[in-house]
Amino acid sequence: MTEPRFELGAAMARVAAACGAAEGAEEALWCINRTVPALLGDQAAFLNPHALREPGTPTAWTAAAAFMRVPDGRHHMIVAPVNFPPEQRHELVDIALGHPGEVARTQRPLLLRDTALHAGFVKILQTFRAGSTMFAPMIWRGAYLGVLICASAARNTFGEQDLIAHQAFAGLAAACWVAQGGPAWLGAHDLAGRPVRSHGT
Repeated sequence: MTEPRFELGAAMARVAAACGAAEGAEEALWCINRTVPALLGDQAAFLNPHALREPGTPTAWTAAAAFMRVPDGRHHMIVAPVNFPPEQRHELVDIALGHPGEVARTQRPLLLRDTALHAGFVKILQTFRAGSTMFAPMIWRGAYLGVLICASAARNTFGEQDLIAHQAFAGLAAACWVAQGGPAWLGAHDLAGRPVRSHGT
């Protein structure tokens, strides 16, 4: 039987290779964001009683994205989203909003096992209301680049070991972002007049 740590290491090796072969910064982050939700957390958490925070069956159970700090430092841009609505790709979000804003301020990772227990949690992802989520800052040479986010519709999906692995993916994401020219790619976007999500629900 294969040990979980070996499986995680093998998955990270595959993702790292895919990131290195990607054509562009956002494509590299997509390699990570497509993998993390399926790799980390309790995949059966949705079977627990009262697992969901909203009634009905969500159109997706997990989601991931990178919220990247734009050059003026006032906003995050949603980059390489997985299971976000199409219109949220490259959406601007007030850099102080919600828990991504807390990570931007503190540059420390966060684990919300059950988002209902956190009064400051706001819904930014519009696919579902997250029941459990992880946030890991992307840091390069001491500078904050953004935050890697993984969310599940089910409460108690993620734990401490998942957060440790998520931080490793965030480190990989930061290196790939810089190596693939992410800062220049982000700086080339014309952000003037774009709407900004400044409130969650």
